Amino acid sequence: MRVRSLRFRMMLLFCAVVGVLLAASYLGFYALFSRQVRDQLDRQILNTASPVAADLITDRNEQDVNELSVPGEYFELLDAAGHVLQSSANLHGRLLNLNSLATDNSQPIFRTLNDGELGRLRLAAVPLRRGNQTVRLVLAVPTRDADRVLADIRGMIWLLLPISLLVAAAISAWYVGRSLRPVAELTQHASEMTRRVSDPSRRGLWRPLAVRNPHDELGHLARTFNLLFERVDAAMGQLRQFVSDASHEMRTPLSVLQGETELLLAEPRTPAQYQDALRIIDDELKKLSRMVEGLFTLAMADAGELRLAHEPLYLNEVLEEACARAAPRAQSKQIVIERDLTTEVVCRGDETFLRQLFLILLENAVKYSPERTRIRVSLERDARVLRARFEDQGMGISREHLPHIFERFYRAAPASDGENHSGGLGLAIAQAIVRAQGGSIECQSEPGAGSTFIVTLPSQPSDNSSRASPQA
Repeated sequence: MRVRSLRFRMMLLFCAVVGVLLAASYLGFYALFSRQVRDQLDRQILNTASPVAADLITDRNEQDVNELSVPGEYFELLDAAGHVLQSSANLHGRLLNLNSLATDNSQPIFRTLNDGELGRLRLAAVPLRRGNQTVRLVLAVPTRDADRVLADIRGMIWLLLPISLLVAAAISAWYVGRSLRPVAELTQHASEMTRRVSDPSRRGLWRPLAVRNPHDELGHLARTFNLLFERVDAAMGQLRQFVSDASHEMRTPLSVLQGETELLLAEPRTPAQYQDALRIIDDELKKLSRMVEGLFTLAMADAGELRLAHEPLYLNEVLEEACARAAPRAQSKQIVIERDLTTEVVCRGDETFLRQLFLILLENAVKYSPERTRIRVSLERDARVLRARFEDQGMGISREHLPHIFERFYRAAPASDGENHSGGLGLAIAQAIVRAQGGSIECQSEPGAGSTFIVTLPSQPSDNSSRASPQA
């Protein structure tokens, strides 16, 4: 069976529910109305029989019932056994079919019977006391008028029910269509986003979905989709830019590798020439290796799968080790690394990643600092956080570059000859590590006055009674 659309199913359900409710309402109204008509007819019969019953009780010997001949009113007087004592003249000697009449003589009894000649009749049997004898006065009247009224009501119901269903279907079609319009717009926007993902030339064509009622469920859904579309759009833009930048960054070392390899294969070389070429190839392979490792680290961070250890360590010792590793490169430029790390600071974290974080910041400081300058590394702690500061006397970063320095492959200044140790990914990796540690990183810089990078990490209160073992 072919699956119908959501709109059709909602309309069908709405019409079915409304149809059942309308049918139940009409049936209940008809039952109540027919009961009222019947009760009114019974009261009319009792009112008609009352004067006749009063005469029969007053004069027990009169044959009043035999003399009655009122059109549409038929009388019989029965004894206690149900035998006919008198009957109205308009019955012409025939008897009413009272076989089903009960013998209860305490209350009036009402019945509806079908007579072959007289048609459908409504009768009442009223008990009377004539001296010491109990009799019953039976009055029967045709139900033609009441049946005609009820037939008109049934006809009206059969007419109104389909009309009501058609009106309900029209209203449901309009309301369901209006209610599902945001869903259709969401579908259209999702399709547009899908086309944009596969077609870069459509970039910039998407517009946020209009939220008509922000307080209902569809309004919340529209706002959520807008946020999703915005993030997908931004992610796709970043992905395209990332692929473009990564391709550009890898092109240079690959070109060097290809050129050196072609030179080596072109003609025989001396051992010294082979060594020089292999040294160049080794440097370029190391750059590519660092770039691939950085990309892998960032990919793990983006996926939320960068798993860091949560072990006790001395942060001042990790900083000392990072400074010691960066010292040879600093000494080659006669740069002095000053340390203010005398205070032991215990925290919990991943020593390997923290060391990598500090090395990135130190190597960047050395790379962009002039010769015979100073780099100051300090560590401070308050009740809530730890702050590691890296201050250099380099060229500084202009204000327009500061918001972008943690973006991948972004450089605020050109790398010096062969000293791009991060492949344009260093600060992005540093930010990913800090965030994974639950901290933050910021930069304060002025052109010509140097830069200061501040790493803020959650503080881990030290336990004076139990000294944590430093991590090797």
